[in-house]
Amino acid sequence: MTTLLAKNATVVVTMDEERRELQNAGLFARDGIIEQVGPTADLPASADRVLDLQGHILLPGLVNCHHHLDQVLTRNLPAAQDINLFPWLRAHYRIWASRTPPASRTATIVGLAELALSGCTTAFDHAYVFQNGCKVDDQIHAAQELGVRFVVSRGSMSLGESMGGLPPDDCVEAEEEILADSLRVIQHYHDPKPGSMLQIVLAPCSPFSVTPDLMRESARLARQYGVRLHTHLCETFDEERYTLEHVQLRPVAYMETLGWVADDVWYAHAIHVNDDEIRLFAQSGAGACHCPSSNMRLASGIAPIKKYLAAGVKVGLGVDGSASNDGSNLLVEVREAMLLARLKMGLRPPEGPETVLSTSDPLRAREWMTAREALEIATRGGAAVLGRSDIGSLEPGKCADFFTLDLNTLNYAGGLSDPVAAVVFCAPQRARHTVVGGRLIVDNGEIATLDVVPVIEEHNRHAAKLAAMAV
Repeated sequence: MTTLLAKNATVVVTMDEERRELQNAGLFARDGIIEQVGPTADLPASADRVLDLQGHILLPGLVNCHHHLDQVLTRNLPAAQDINLFPWLRAHYRIWASRTPPASRTATIVGLAELALSGCTTAFDHAYVFQNGCKVDDQIHAAQELGVRFVVSRGSMSLGESMGGLPPDDCVEAEEEILADSLRVIQHYHDPKPGSMLQIVLAPCSPFSVTPDLMRESARLARQYGVRLHTHLCETFDEERYTLEHVQLRPVAYMETLGWVADDVWYAHAIHVNDDEIRLFAQSGAGACHCPSSNMRLASGIAPIKKYLAAGVKVGLGVDGSASNDGSNLLVEVREAMLLARLKMGLRPPEGPETVLSTSDPLRAREWMTAREALEIATRGGAAVLGRSDIGSLEPGKCADFFTLDLNTLNYAGGLSDPVAAVVFCAPQRARHTVVGGRLIVDNGEIATLDVVPVIEEHNRHAAKLAAMAV
């Protein structure tokens, strides 16, 4: 058995049921599971691995609920820099379909390493383009090399242009092949046990890229084997126009006819929803993943996160793909989630001749997204969205997943009257340590589990070949 002691942290943000913030504290873990959280004086004096965190803040590992790791290969393509979702997708589909398994490996490692350096310990990937010999296995094996806790989808597209869908016909798959491979991946890889390092999700891509039959059959298969379901929903008005034209229903109502509004489902984006749809999500237990950077980059809109939280909807955070974000920094998304919620509040039509957005009014105070709320969405919220009760907070019996930030840095200077809020209000910092299941993935600000330099070099060669296709 192996033990880990983290001690002397200036602040420990537990995110436990009481939301305790402990001074001069730490935690003790055995075999990747937390046994104690509390003041340093109350913890064991020694362990196999000791982290002295004097001058650091220690937080639960962040949970990324939506990503497309293969898109790290197509960041910042000139042809896709200044367009919104549908033309942006058309600019990328065939390039993504041309990637190779080795390219997928490097993209996964690069994206997950970026996430780990931002404090992310659990990441979900929505893989849905499987041409050119690529399989979800490519991402799985790459994630195991790095050591991040991984939830991955066997995603799918089956509705090509000739059938009224958005993707080209040569980028979609036959539905019988999709379902057969979905079953294979679940049976071979899915681990439902507490502390699992690998879980599978079924994720037909979107209402405009799969058929109703595939949505229903994917849900049937997922529920037969106890895995979760995920899809893009209500990301843009183009999507809403598509479902109204093709099935005469708004996207949420369409999902409801398919059995896709339930507590084992979560949606990426969920921006363009009305109050009745928010209540339906809350009543059904369906979750939403907020992707602030992507939504701004593609001019998709601002998700109603404060309304979701007030209604009791499960909300997590995601970086989304690196072709619509161009980065994989989850701490950036925490900050932007807070700021976008405030922007949305400020964009409301005035309620009278003078509208004062003041926290002195208790009703107004509840409308402000606070730094702590944003951190909670990224930790406890993400765990709830993924259906995990073993991560998201620092408590005995939960996984030893956490990260630390050095408070004695230039960007925090002058902001330490509230160190917890500084993590969000001040410029996002690189994690000093990121620990997954008691194992150091990031040590002293660097990836500790593998040499990333040759991976980056190989990755850039793969990316250059794909970028040439867009010229």
